[in-house]
Amino acid sequence: MRTALLLSFILLPGLTYGSKSNQVIMDSDSGSPGYTPLTTSKPTLADLLTIEPSASIFFSYARELELSSMFADQSTKFSLFVPTNKAVMALARKPHEGPETRVEIELTEEQFHKRAKKNVERWVSAHIIPEYPISFDSEHHQTLLNRKSITFKPTSKNEGQGAEWSRVTFEKGVRIIDKKEALNGDFYLIDGTITTG
Repeated sequence: MRTALLLSFILLPGLTYGSKSNQVIMDSDSGSPGYTPLTTSKPTLADLLTIEPSASIFFSYARELELSSMFADQSTKFSLFVPTNKAVMALARKPHEGPETRVEIELTEEQFHKRAKKNVERWVSAHIIPEYPISFDSEHHQTLLNRKSITFKPTSKNEGQGAEWSRVTFEKGVRIIDKKEALNGDFYLIDGTITTG
């Protein structure tokens, strides 16, 4: 035991000396450009979706699609209505399943995956309004889903108190429960989902 301890005191300085000789010392004043991190004044919608735990199911569906690249695109601004995880879990049919059909159809695995992806794309598109900023009037606001629009209805119980977005409902009583501003639009957390039909 003592011999091992004594050997470690003798050998360790030699090992550290050898490793120091292999190190390259970087001179910060050498005139070469250093690393400059990319910073922005606000997060993007993709950043907000990444850090919002109550929106993880929506973002999980959206990440499967090409259109999710617009969440990080700083040149495009839009309004994103994101259902909470609880709202998505409460759906009788999940977004990838699409609307219920009366007829059973035999599908190959490839056909099933294509249909599921199309259903998810329709569902996610219904939650995106290509307007920014958005007004919460009684006009129809077209979503990215063809022929799908949202109309906001004022609620009577707020009596003009609170932010404009907190005083409206849509889609048979869906409420906006939070708003976050991003570099490329607004992120509205909603307590329900937007139907595709």
